[in-house]
Amino acid sequence: MTEPSAPAAGADDAVDPRPPTTLEGLEDRLSRPTGGVRAVLARYEGDVVLLGAGGKMGLSLSRMVRRALDQLGGAHARRRVTAVSRFADPGVRRAFEAAGVQTAPADLLDRKAVAALPDAGLVVYMAGLKFGTADAPARMWATNTVAPALAAERYAASRIVAFSTGNVYPRTPAPGRGAAEDHPLTPLGEYANACVARERVLEWACERSRTPLALVRLSYAVDLRYGVLVDVAEKVRRGEPVDVRTGWVNVIWQGDANAQALQAFARCDVPAFAINVTGPEPLAVAEAARRFGQRFRRQPVFVGLATGDALLSDTSLAQRLFGPPTVPTARLVEWVGEWLAADGPTLGRPTKFEVRDGKY
Repeated sequence: MTEPSAPAAGADDAVDPRPPTTLEGLEDRLSRPTGGVRAVLARYEGDVVLLGAGGKMGLSLSRMVRRALDQLGGAHARRRVTAVSRFADPGVRRAFEAAGVQTAPADLLDRKAVAALPDAGLVVYMAGLKFGTADAPARMWATNTVAPALAAERYAASRIVAFSTGNVYPRTPAPGRGAAEDHPLTPLGEYANACVARERVLEWACERSRTPLALVRLSYAVDLRYGVLVDVAEKVRRGEPVDVRTGWVNVIWQGDANAQALQAFARCDVPAFAINVTGPEPLAVAEAARRFGQRFRRQPVFVGLATGDALLSDTSLAQRLFGPPTVPTARLVEWVGEWLAADGPTLGRPTKFEVRDGKY
């Protein structure tokens, strides 16, 4: 199959190099649709359901879909966008509804609840469980395998883009290009292996029902309130040691990750299509710490020695299909530094990128 080239960037895809300075501005930038997103949503019909949307990316991704459909206008503006989550926090649910996104509280491990969810032509599967799973492995395996099986059964007639993770790969030499999509999935630790199982369950279920599926192997999205860069910058600012045993990482602006994930609807296929989504070049953790040190006028303190491998992903395919991220890694480092220097709020959710034994 001949791969289509990346959509040409329009004037509205140009990114202001200045960092967002307010929460409202940050949310706007994270959820701003690109021409490629609008083109894909215009191409495929039906309502959109986002399963497991209560996590860190769910609101901005849901808003991007809603904004894109509204910008397309006409019948597209009447298409429903529904976010599905337990919504234990009423404030989170109100934020979705304020953005014009409908909500459907549901436990994705409850077959009856999943069966009662609204129909959709397009489904984004975002559910997963990572942190704290070392002490609750059975719950983690159920969330990462049973829930996707139920979702694939319910939405057998839809197109499904499912979030996976770069953790499905083993560590590769660092610095280096990282693992491409055809790299053997032989990771370390129960969580990562459960993520491989999630992919395999979805592949099996979707092949049985001939459901087009795309697997988005995302690594380290950053939205200024959380992410690897925030973890490193906060340690530098507080004078805490930065662990550099994992010496290299890929990072991507969350707005770019949102846009690439939605454009993956055009690549859904049987068998499933897999694509790495992250920044195109490895970033040295120590170098990021030094840049933050310059910004905060503090000398970084390092602990450990960088090893010769890391969890890195080759994004050649994503760049070929979608073009490079609109926010380069160097600019993203600057944005995080500016945000924290201005005492911008953070989510207090460390990524634990430095973990090397697979226990999260």
